[in-house]
Amino acid sequence: MKQYKLLLSILVFTFIAGGCDYLEYDESSYLKKEEVLDEFSRVQKMLTQVYSQLPHGFGTVDGAMRSCGTDDAVQVNNISNVVRFTDGTWSATQTIDTQWEAMYSGIYQANLFLSSIENKNWDNLKWNDNYNELMEQYVLYQYEARFLRAYFYFELLRRYGGVPLIKSELSAEEANKVERASTQEVADFIIAECNVAISELPVTFDGFSNNSETGRATKGAAMALKARTLLYMASPLFNASGDVSKWSEAADAANDIIALDSYTLEGDYSKVVNNGKSKELIFGVRQAESVDFEKKNFPIGYEGGNTGTCPSLNLVNAYEMVDSGLAIDDENSGYDANSPYVGRDPRLNMTVILNGSTWKGKVIGVWYGGPNAAPKPNATRTGFYLKKYVIESVNLNPVSKKRHEWVLFRLGEVYLNLAEALNEAQGGPEIADDLGMTALQAVNMVRQRAGMPDFPTGMSQDEFRNKLRNERRVELAFEDHRFWDIRRWMIGAETTEIKGIVAKLNPFGGYVYEEKDVETRVWDEKMNWYPIPQSEIYKNSKLGQNPGW
Repeated sequence: MKQYKLLLSILVFTFIAGGCDYLEYDESSYLKKEEVLDEFSRVQKMLTQVYSQLPHGFGTVDGAMRSCGTDDAVQVNNISNVVRFTDGTWSATQTIDTQWEAMYSGIYQANLFLSSIENKNWDNLKWNDNYNELMEQYVLYQYEARFLRAYFYFELLRRYGGVPLIKSELSAEEANKVERASTQEVADFIIAECNVAISELPVTFDGFSNNSETGRATKGAAMALKARTLLYMASPLFNASGDVSKWSEAADAANDIIALDSYTLEGDYSKVVNNGKSKELIFGVRQAESVDFEKKNFPIGYEGGNTGTCPSLNLVNAYEMVDSGLAIDDENSGYDANSPYVGRDPRLNMTVILNGSTWKGKVIGVWYGGPNAAPKPNATRTGFYLKKYVIESVNLNPVSKKRHEWVLFRLGEVYLNLAEALNEAQGGPEIADDLGMTALQAVNMVRQRAGMPDFPTGMSQDEFRNKLRNERRVELAFEDHRFWDIRRWMIGAETTEIKGIVAKLNPFGGYVYEEKDVETRVWDEKMNWYPIPQSEIYKNSKLGQNPGW
């Protein structure tokens, strides 16, 4: 792990983590630890540095979304590093998306912050008119930092399993001797830190003296991290013994968030991302205004667009029929292969740009020679373009920037977490316990918002599990869940055949569609975990290596 000296570098940020207004500053300086404590504003900025380590999913793997490493999408640039997730060429010496250094940097900064503010009483500010307001903020800072540190450990947990648990500042010599805690120990630490944050952080900062400071960690954020951690720990990858009690714990934690009654499902699915005011947003990472994501993902044929993430036919086929609620391969679904996008789940058109869709006032055409197709360089490889998270109103020439917000936690996920955990804990989707909600009721909350019919009654546990996994895939598409769900469910071997479509103009009107093979990917069970970077093992041989790597 990279070690940092006692000097804390306060950086100029090009984006604002979590969208905190009080985090927006522009200062470059090097401050000694004791100097940080001289001014209250410097303590705020020190916490800002911790917030700045929160990850987002806007093209963080060599400019690509992590979804391109799943069966939901491919990257148009087939030499991008994200492709190595799928061709078997990554290793301990050729790592991808390690986040090891970045997350331990965040952990170090959180530890430094917590030790710096310990027992600080700010006597020198007692005669300030705003002293009470400052202390109201200050008393919560430690719990925000502890939540952030727990989140950084979660990012490490889902990549590596057990990692060193470092709760205080270490020298370089000390850091090179630490041993990995077990996966369960890391999870227990995350949950314990979340419990402390839950007990102290407010549900909302409305009514606080600093209520204009948006994007700060709240009680709901800590509850959501706890619930997701417990869901992971109950899943097959983390729960080899199949301990059903772990599913019950995950269900309890998800239900607690719903019982908080502070979040509401958006009536319009298109408002669940890039919307800091969304009623269902629990916690997000806000970036400064930019056009970077649009440059990477606008369809070819639009000025400045370079494509990027190309949704797969695999994902498109996962969207059911709106009237029947059945999968398109069900003979009773009502699906028409000649009009494949008619009558589908409304979320499809809010997630994927399809042939015939209108984008920025123009009709998308992906047949060969069409306005958004080969032989144009960088045309979609699958017949589809990304819509979710791409802001249509952005212009690339002349440039008009928009602010993007990455969702880390939202209520839609919580309902799906609850449905999954209850089905596993109760042995079926319609068996209620003292939570007062069945798995079937939980998933139907999400379905109803989407404009889809309820799941049918009378499903077995296995039938419900399979349909729920599909529901999770479409509801949370491109929100960075599929990559991790594949691993925690241990279904990677089922995701290797990537499909697309070939569209052709029909001389009698309309289009003719043919399925095509886009690529066959490599999967090995060792890929459920990331390898520990070999560079870290050279520094500290006690780390060991994950199985198979």
